[in-house]
Amino acid sequence: MDSLVTAAARALAAGDPLGALNRIALRDDAPALALRGIAMAQLGDLVRAKALVRSAARAFGPKEPVARARCVVAEAEIALASRDLGWPVKALDAARATLEAHGDRLNAAHARYLEIRRLLLIGHLDEAERSLAELDPAPFPSASMAAHELVVAGIAMRRLQTKTARAALARAERAARHAGIPSLTAEVESASLVLNTPAARLIARGEARLLLLDEVEALLASKALVVDACRYVVRDACTVVSLARRPVLFALARALGEAWPEDVPRDTLVARAFRARHADESHRARLRVEIGRLRTVLGTLAGVSATKRGFALMPHGAREVVVLARPVEEPHATVLAFLADGESWSSSALAIALGASQRTMQRALDSLAAAGKVQWFGRGRARRWMTPPVPGFTTTLLLPAPLPSD
Repeated sequence: MDSLVTAAARALAAGDPLGALNRIALRDDAPALALRGIAMAQLGDLVRAKALVRSAARAFGPKEPVARARCVVAEAEIALASRDLGWPVKALDAARATLEAHGDRLNAAHARYLEIRRLLLIGHLDEAERSLAELDPAPFPSASMAAHELVVAGIAMRRLQTKTARAALARAERAARHAGIPSLTAEVESASLVLNTPAARLIARGEARLLLLDEVEALLASKALVVDACRYVVRDACTVVSLARRPVLFALARALGEAWPEDVPRDTLVARAFRARHADESHRARLRVEIGRLRTVLGTLAGVSATKRGFALMPHGAREVVVLARPVEEPHATVLAFLADGESWSSSALAIALGASQRTMQRALDSLAAAGKVQWFGRGRARRWMTPPVPGFTTTLLLPAPLPSD
């Protein structure tokens, strides 16, 4: 490897893509193509970056397996950044195995981190934890240490383990500052904002207030009976009853939880559970059946007692009943939650992450676009979706220049 390529690689490792391009922008040999691709990825041109990295892999040829494997890892990172979750994971596994076999532990670990980050995006926490347990970040440089701690924090936040998440983010911040890479420091700061942003809404005794993530953790560990509208479960500190596949029962449980300790009129329950404007005898008969099913499902958590005008929730052993809801509730809120990360997503990637069909996801995106809540760019398979920028602010590039006489 010549001196210019070596200098460009060091510039990229320090987070200086422009410095790297100044050295190898006009070269078309395999190492230069790979470095140019990584530089373009750091600058945000992911389409061009992907093309350059693929060209580099072809240029290296079969006699340089380690270089080709590194290109595959770089392409996988570009795919993850562009939220291309359908990218072939087996290719990354094969590249990681090649790197491990040739003693390139650093890049092999980076490939493992990419696998774990993808598992986090699609909600496979158990697999992500098992893979993370196999990695020891101690021998690696500060940038890899920061990446490791970001993954630890991501898993902890999804597990509602806020103390673990804060400690991991503190270690990630120290490692990022020691690495001296501004983009990595910004990523740590962005992840830290999650802990200081409302994560849920508490509804109790007719009043609602926003909760931070650590407050949600404390609530779920308390003696309260929680009707969790984020995960569609009813739970206390020891028992969790899932109603995710029984929407009618969950609608009834939520209505009863929001009204506790008061009862809920039968007509109101019919409207909430069956979406009927006017309740007739058939609706009331069905309501009695569903209330009986709800009693059976809740078991030792709570009972449902009949009153003169309706039904009331009666917790067993819990001090109070509360409802935990999303901060903002509207149709397709889960899609908006994924798009809130600021990245551009394809409909197929959203379908993978949410476990839905691509057609269902496309209808949701079209509905959100019609309401002006998301926007798209690109055509066909290259179409990407993202939340629109905040309106009402003009960028400096669009401001009119002063006249010569001003």
